[in-house]
Amino acid sequence: MFMPSIFNKGFMDNVFDDDFFTDFKGRKAIGNTDIKELENKYELEVELPGFAKEDIKAEVKNGYLVVSASHNENKDEKDEEGRYIRKERYTGQCMRSFYVGNYVNEEDIKAKFENGILKLEVPKKEEQPKVEEKKYIQIEG
Repeated sequence: MFMPSIFNKGFMDNVFDDDFFTDFKGRKAIGNTDIKELENKYELEVELPGFAKEDIKAEVKNGYLVVSASHNENKDEKDEEGRYIRKERYTGQCMRSFYVGNYVNEEDIKAKFENGILKLEVPKKEEQPKVEEKKYIQIEG
């Protein structure tokens, strides 16, 4: 199926399952992620074709690295008399999350966006043992 039909029952429920939103191998084309484990870090490559750097946000929240991208585009072309020749709109968004632990924060992660690929370097951090803090009771007298 090349284009989704608006007359299909349940069209809005499965619009993104349509072949229009996949690459030539049948995979989802947005948000595919490769994760490589190295000795002291993880390298993530998130595919975000069609998005600009300004469309992408990455944050650490409750131990998860959350990557989200959102894009809105509206193209209108008119002839000399103001009649529409073409109207196109594109709205897309993608969100992925990865557990990185409670000891990794935003400052630890390096990110670079180039040619539709977001590259992230996440350091491996061990859980820090809690140092027991001695607390004394104030004795009056």
